[in-house]
Amino acid sequence: MVARKIKLVCGVGVNDADYEVTRYEKGKQVWTCPYYRVWRNALTRAYDEKYKKKYPTYQSVTVCEEWHSFMRFRAWMETQDWEGKHLDKDILAPGNKVYNPYTCVFVDALVNTFLTDRFSDRGEWPLGVHWHKRLSKFMSQCSNPFTKKPEHLGYFHCPNQAHLAWKARKHELACQLADIQVDKRVAEALRTRYK
Repeated sequence: MVARKIKLVCGVGVNDADYEVTRYEKGKQVWTCPYYRVWRNALTRAYDEKYKKKYPTYQSVTVCEEWHSFMRFRAWMETQDWEGKHLDKDILAPGNKVYNPYTCVFVDALVNTFLTDRFSDRGEWPLGVHWHKRLSKFMSQCSNPFTKKPEHLGYFHCPNQAHLAWKARKHELACQLADIQVDKRVAEALRTRYK
């Protein structure tokens, strides 16, 4: 019997599934295992150079060695509340750069979007701060996850004052989001993130 050659996923991942993770009909992919899709996306963020070039915040992100095995990742994911949610690597451990079973958790889209800081298109000012050219003042605003609209928080002479206004409102909104979370770890992380 000839051993089949294993093709690594993103250069490190081993698809050791004992079943087909994708299904094709008439040459077109019609289904992908949801566990495999999440695993492959994490590997892509960590090891795909084109992805890292497009999203530089993932430059130093990796996946723990245990999760280089698809079936080990799947075993962990099966124990999580994951359906309809996004894999998050750093809400429980701010600044974490490693996808692993100890700091990763699944969060709903509302939380995931709320936590996105968009560093790459922020510019030179702190989070929540823009320079208002006509008024020659710093403007502060914060996106409300419930209304999906930006809230104007005021004009300030100093970027730090504008940022503190943003941070205070972000904390209020994070606490409101925490109140509707099922996972107590996510709720606690939201309550303390912008304190």
